[in-house]
Amino acid sequence: MKNKSLGLNAFLNGLKSVLNLLFPLITFPYVSRVLEVRGIGIYNYSNSIVSYFLLIAALGISTYAIREGAKYRDNRKQISEFASEIFTINMWSTIIAYILLFLCLIIFINLRNYLSSILIFSVQIFFTTLGIEWIYSIYEDYFYITIRSIVFQIISLILLFILVRNKNDYLNYAAITVFSSVGSSVFNFVHARSFVNIKLVWHFSWKHHIVPILIIFASNVAIMIYVNSDITILGIMKNTYVVGLYSVATKVYTIAKNLLSSLLIVTVPRLAMLMGKRRMGEYIEVLTKVTNMLLVFTLPAMTGLFMLSKEIILIISGHSFIAATPSLQILCFALVFSLFSWVISDCVLIPAKREKLVLIGTVFSAVLNVVLNVVLIPFWNEKAAAFSTVVAEAIMMIFNIYFAKDIIKNIISSSKFRRNILSSFLGCIGIILICWLCDIGWQNMILKTVFSVMLSIGIYGAILVLLNNSTIISMLNSIKNKFLNK
Repeated sequence: MKNKSLGLNAFLNGLKSVLNLLFPLITFPYVSRVLEVRGIGIYNYSNSIVSYFLLIAALGISTYAIREGAKYRDNRKQISEFASEIFTINMWSTIIAYILLFLCLIIFINLRNYLSSILIFSVQIFFTTLGIEWIYSIYEDYFYITIRSIVFQIISLILLFILVRNKNDYLNYAAITVFSSVGSSVFNFVHARSFVNIKLVWHFSWKHHIVPILIIFASNVAIMIYVNSDITILGIMKNTYVVGLYSVATKVYTIAKNLLSSLLIVTVPRLAMLMGKRRMGEYIEVLTKVTNMLLVFTLPAMTGLFMLSKEIILIISGHSFIAATPSLQILCFALVFSLFSWVISDCVLIPAKREKLVLIGTVFSAVLNVVLNVVLIPFWNEKAAAFSTVVAEAIMMIFNIYFAKDIIKNIISSSKFRRNILSSFLGCIGIILICWLCDIGWQNMILKTVFSVMLSIGIYGAILVLLNNSTIISMLNSIKNKFLNK
């Protein structure tokens, strides 16, 4: 199969993520004002409960399938056999997830207060499995994924404004969220026939797949614990009002993180393929570009988000959520740790089949996160949950760097990487000054935010160019060459 352009894939996936960014920026201000803090709290608490069972259904299948499937994608027969085996395992894990969910609803009486919303969200479990999204990552088919996302986001947006009209319509909001997932999954399954012939199979070597899948699953469980335990523990120890405040902060943080990771996630199948075929020279070259690009974009995103946290909260959710500002500012620091940790785990350790080492770091981080939540939430509420996330992400990044040091040491110890860090750091100082000056110069919140963002981008880019940042210079040269070739 001909390799697709990483630049084109990054653009398409970035476009999809921009749309994913714009969609909540349009909908969440409306939804948070209509449903108010309590409705948002119920929605997010129910979603967090179902997410655990979504994880059980997913196992570690997507990560494993992308890593192993990338080796077979040039042979339709081999990839069809592989995909059918993985899909069969996924269907069994889905059945187990539903059984466990219904047992929990029977055993834990307090969950019955959220029964309707939990049952609505649970529909996603089956259809996420049916969606076989990993097939599209293996084949780097980001054009289809982007078009599909646009269509279902537009439909969901229309339904949202029609069906969510007052504070009791949180079930309608949940149903619209599920509709988007269900529709995408059905189209995915049908369209996947252009790549593979997928079906349920019964006679194959389960052990060959199940051991690495379960190791990756254990890591995913640990990650889920320190991602979702915040909201779950807040819901248990506090109330839906506190959950609602924290949900807004995590919503903004997650949007920023997903937007940044989308520009780089397209490299995961390519890196898995290069590592699997032992083409290490090309692998290191791509990984170096990914690492430096992540550095250039993540540091200013963290700085800008911190400086404009109050304005972003007010624009997105209104004055009733202003108390969420400190927790968002704390979460900003997790942005760098989380993204670098993700790159090392998904682009280095897992392609190198070191998922057991990823498991060690994630388990330790998850346990630490839960302990910090239990100890600190009674005193600091949602701010404690944000702080525990930062600590857990930082510890996870340290573990991953240590376990991957033999592969990445030449990248992170290079003078080029150090120069990029210095230039990005100085660029971030420019962002701080710009945001401070805009805060003094504009009283109108919208104007202050718009000019802060535009001028920050300008000053940051100018500083990087003046300091000869290799990543930004390379990007500008690439753009210039494309225009000259036209």
